[in-house]
Amino acid sequence: MRIEFIDETKCELGEGPTFDPLQNKAWWFDIVAKKLFEHDFSLEKTSQSALPFMASMLAVIDDETQLIAAENGLHIRDVKSGDLTLHATLEADDSSTRSNDGRVHGSGALWIGTMGKNAEADAGAIYHYHKGKISKLFDAITIPNAICFSPDAKTGYFTDTTKGKLMKVAIDPSNAKPIGKPETLYDHHGKNGGLDGAVIDAEGNLWCALWGASALIQISPQGEIIQEIPVSVTQPTCPCFVGKNLDQLLVTSAWQGKPKPADTKGDSGKTLLITLPVRGKAEPRVIIE
Repeated sequence: MRIEFIDETKCELGEGPTFDPLQNKAWWFDIVAKKLFEHDFSLEKTSQSALPFMASMLAVIDDETQLIAAENGLHIRDVKSGDLTLHATLEADDSSTRSNDGRVHGSGALWIGTMGKNAEADAGAIYHYHKGKISKLFDAITIPNAICFSPDAKTGYFTDTTKGKLMKVAIDPSNAKPIGKPETLYDHHGKNGGLDGAVIDAEGNLWCALWGASALIQISPQGEIIQEIPVSVTQPTCPCFVGKNLDQLLVTSAWQGKPKPADTKGDSGKTLLITLPVRGKAEPRVIIE
């Protein structure tokens, strides 16, 4: 295993990494700074773009367009120009909330979470988006995180970081809508750190960032801890699999809540690249119509 930094920029709240193997590019956000980062693995170059709003998650539509989840809704972004067009509103009438964690399901559907900008209790929710239509799945969530899907597309996962329980729910593989009630897969309550963003590997194991614990944990589909990987950032936020062989984890982090610009370790906010003896699965492209 090798751990390095893919980018030295210290994000106040790095979040929402995703990777498109067809373009060999990864994207992530600094939510608070309203920035979008892009890393081109072919060129080994990272660039950044300013955004007019807080945004937290990007899904690839095709090589020319992307879908970005932001504080007022889902926006279509033109890759060449950077122009943004509002596609669907999401809690646009509530300026106190913003988007947070999200993932695309194999059907092309999207789960996207919202939360209070100051993490107000139960102010958020998790929504389902598919082909232009949005519906609410789960409400009364404070910090939605760990949204991801099993390799067979039949199980959805999520957590409310404040409650410390990783939930699983049976879903329709054709559209990612729940067909059962959520149940606890893994209980992290009382343990070090908080469950944050997560991603699934090809074997169905979850890789979850532990906010405040300087670590990632690998959780089996049965809810057992397989291993813990220490990292040099106090607040890792979300991993995603990247690289030609999908055998690397890009992990965002944050210095939010620490002495600016970083905590005493000096690395918080940087974006990590971890090479592992494991394979991930490619992130699907979102279908908007």
